[in-house]
Amino acid sequence: MFIVDRSAAIIRPKQAFLDWLNALPGNDVVLTLEEIRSDCTVILVPEAEEPEDAIAFIDDIADQLFAQELASWVQDESLWPAKRNLKLFWDWFDVEIHLGVMDAVAEEIHNTPTDHNYH
Repeated sequence: MFIVDRSAAIIRPKQAFLDWLNALPGNDVVLTLEEIRSDCTVILVPEAEEPEDAIAFIDDIADQLFAQELASWVQDESLWPAKRNLKLFWDWFDVEIHLGVMDAVAEEIHNTPTDHNYH
């Protein structure tokens, strides 16, 4: 195993996100909070000494994370909340920080760019 010079953040939707998702027009499937929090986005962030350092990074990229999370559920951006901001991000998502990250795979990591660029 290898220690990676990154920390990790798990982005978990909250009830407010679920309420928006379930209220979308044409949505025939009512999801539960347990369902949408069971397989969440994990991102690598700069190596942090304290959770607050990783949270500060999340604050910096919250707009991109918000868009990524919305797009993973709904492609039509016209259905996204019009006024997204940092407060709304934190109202809609929990972020779980893990300071230590280890890589148990010997092969190199291959990066594939997303539509949303992080610094």
